[in-house]
Amino acid sequence: MPIEHKTIEITVVLADDHEIVRSGIKRLLMVDKQIKVLAEAENGRDAVDLVKYYRPDIALLDIQMPLMTGIEAAIQIKNKFPDVFVIMLTAFEDSFHLEKAIAAGADGYLSKDISAKELTKSIHTVLRNERVFSKSIIKLLQYKYIPESAYDATPVVITKREQEVLNLVASGKTSLKIADRLCISVRTVESHRYNIMQKLGINNTAGLVRYAVINTNFLSSGNIS
Repeated sequence: MPIEHKTIEITVVLADDHEIVRSGIKRLLMVDKQIKVLAEAENGRDAVDLVKYYRPDIALLDIQMPLMTGIEAAIQIKNKFPDVFVIMLTAFEDSFHLEKAIAAGADGYLSKDISAKELTKSIHTVLRNERVFSKSIIKLLQYKYIPESAYDATPVVITKREQEVLNLVASGKTSLKIADRLCISVRTVESHRYNIMQKLGINNTAGLVRYAVINTNFLSSGNIS
């Protein structure tokens, strides 16, 4: 007889104040048979209560909700239940809400225009302790403003190792010193630097250093993620 392999279930609490939006997101999530929406909330306060009751893997939160915003809910969830990953799924593509969400401890910040495939992929990515942002969000981190022509909901993943390299770049370390600190080869460090620059649309080392210094607090794994 063939051996049956148990599928690992990924549990989600979904919060959005519009029922039709919740239904749409839930349909997107159903594309992945591993993902199960345990409960839905129409405000941030209920979202926190549901996370407390169900202890899901993921809290998928809208930002603008009654009684308690998604950002306020994220703060409470990350403080009380640090093992629960929080992803903001929102229509707000502005630096104010982005920086508030990241400071609240959000593990991801994605546009509601995201496809089902990219949304489910992002959930799996976050569960690996990596962070996800829509491509346009990465531009927003750099420039504080993005023109409509640059809008892109495709997720960009900043891995834990890339975050470590960014932190060390921001502190002024050379590739040699970064390699020594992380116990990897200089070639591997250069590969990480190149991959980061490709993801962020940065064309030269000076731009990478500038980006790292300005944004390393947002992308580090310290008290934010």
